[in-house]
Amino acid sequence: MVRWGKLFNSDGHDRRHRLQDEMRSLLPTRRERPPPPPMPPKEVTKVALRLKHQLEQVIPCELEEELVTKPHSHVLTPAVLATAKEAGGEDYAACVVYCLLVVQKWFKRQALAELWDADLHEVRAAAAETLAKRIIEDEEDHNYLMEHILLKRYSIFVDGEPTAPANVIERAVDLHALTVIGSSGYQKCIQHLWRGWLVQDDEDPSRFVHYEKKTNTSYWAHLDPDRMRVPRYQNALQIAISVAYLALYTGAINTINPSGDLDTVEVLLYIFTLGFICDETSKLWKVGRYYIGFWNVFNTTLYALLATSFVLRMCAYGAGHDDEKRGHYNTLSYDFLAFGAPMFWMRLLLYLDTFRFFGAMLVVLKVMMRESLIFFALLIVVIIGFLQAFVGLDLTDNSLQDSGFVIQAMLNAIMQSPEFDGFERFQHPFGLILYYIFTFVVMVILLNVLIALYNSAYEDITENALDEYMALFSQKTMQFVRAPDENVFIAPFNLIEMLCLILPFEWWLPRESYDRLNDYVMGFIYSPLLIVTAWLETRAAHTVQTNRNRGEDDDDVIQEWEQVMGECDFEADGWDKKVQQTKPNVEFDTAVLEVRKLQQEVSELKEILLELKDKANWGSDTLKESKLEEKGESSENVAREE
Repeated sequence: MVRWGKLFNSDGHDRRHRLQDEMRSLLPTRRERPPPPPMPPKEVTKVALRLKHQLEQVIPCELEEELVTKPHSHVLTPAVLATAKEAGGEDYAACVVYCLLVVQKWFKRQALAELWDADLHEVRAAAAETLAKRIIEDEEDHNYLMEHILLKRYSIFVDGEPTAPANVIERAVDLHALTVIGSSGYQKCIQHLWRGWLVQDDEDPSRFVHYEKKTNTSYWAHLDPDRMRVPRYQNALQIAISVAYLALYTGAINTINPSGDLDTVEVLLYIFTLGFICDETSKLWKVGRYYIGFWNVFNTTLYALLATSFVLRMCAYGAGHDDEKRGHYNTLSYDFLAFGAPMFWMRLLLYLDTFRFFGAMLVVLKVMMRESLIFFALLIVVIIGFLQAFVGLDLTDNSLQDSGFVIQAMLNAIMQSPEFDGFERFQHPFGLILYYIFTFVVMVILLNVLIALYNSAYEDITENALDEYMALFSQKTMQFVRAPDENVFIAPFNLIEMLCLILPFEWWLPRESYDRLNDYVMGFIYSPLLIVTAWLETRAAHTVQTNRNRGEDDDDVIQEWEQVMGECDFEADGWDKKVQQTKPNVEFDTAVLEVRKLQQEVSELKEILLELKDKANWGSDTLKESKLEEKGESSENVAREE
């Protein structure tokens, strides 16, 4: 059964610019199309266009991003939020959050295409992301939120074809939408995926369902090899394997065999390395160049050093005991093996990123490495220019003699240890002057530029350290969830799958029998871990049942301040009334509140003046009428007298 993650179109008709967004971290195993999305892509695209039009009208000019993203924004008002929710109507309401992320990507791309309005489009992109977060947090039905809004896959229409189906969880990770990732509903969904409470449906892998045995308190019900698909258990096993791998390396490097023979520790070390190489090669073949990242290059370099060490050991092993080549190759093999020691220890960081401290630091290092590209680009140009100048000075006597000295001196200058001796012989004083200029450019200008870039990257990440960690954790969770096969064989156990299952059985054994065989093998391999995971899930089942009996969420934890909360009734003792009377209004600034208060008082004063005016007018009218009546009576009396 294929576990469809974000699969790509194998027919080769998708555009390259679309693949760059749709194909990141995807691990398909078979060249099949994913199931069609639950909603028509054209309708989803129309919803996205409605939202894009709304944001263009709500933000018609360039604004400060803080005015849009702050909690009580006067730009993204409750009315704007309600209108955004209505963009999909009743039939397509669940895809609004997904469409907002699509709109965010559109505005980001428009900012790159229209640099003169880049700031405006960036603000609109931030507004789309903020609206998506508020819709997620306003949704009270958590089941509907997870199953339909966050985990259901949708497609849009591009170039006359629907894109690969994706859900909000995947889209936010790929777009690095920190605002959406940091929302409470999103993180709650990630935690359920991490614990295995939400799993892919066996009949329809494109949708996620709740784990049926979440409330089953039977120990044997959880002793299931399929539970190895849970990200938490896969991560724990990978950490254990990495520690064992490091222990094997430490044993191999500290027990040198001068005779050139292989011992058990070295054999296991090279078997583990072969498994990791096969795993990396398989993923690279399935995903393509989109799989290549910093850690992939790092691991590939380490595995290349170990492979070179193994080849040299085989060369030494093939030579005779009395042959000098045996000792030479054996020593060279251990040199390559020892050279990779720092990389072995740094490799542990790749599997410790689920811990908050290591995760935040890894994000900082990743951004610093990306910022370093600017420095190295400038450095390469400077080095080539000065190197050509030194070579030209060296060639004035028609002989190239000191190129090695020049290269070493330039590298020393980069490492802040310049050597000025020896440049007098480079057509004095031109060589020495050039080296002074090179040292000044590298040590004073370029290195300070690098320090400034590192400082800027560190400040940007540490300001959002918590959101960056949650984004890294979400990305790691989705890497496990996107795993395409229900048969999880983590390296080096993938060698067992390839040699003992795929090659001898997969091509002829019926599918049901082959799946059953895989379950037996996985149950045997992972039996020590499954014993522990079954016990943990049994305890979690008791907790879930207790929470449901109390009417709380499944993952609710009773904190110490909640233990006596049931005995408090703040409305009955009048405490809530006092609090409501004295609490400040934090939604608006004090100046705004004072102006509103003054406006209300002016309105009341205006009403009083109008009432006084009406009374005055009524009084004058009454006086006139009375005068007229008196005048009429007097005229009547005069007439009678006459």
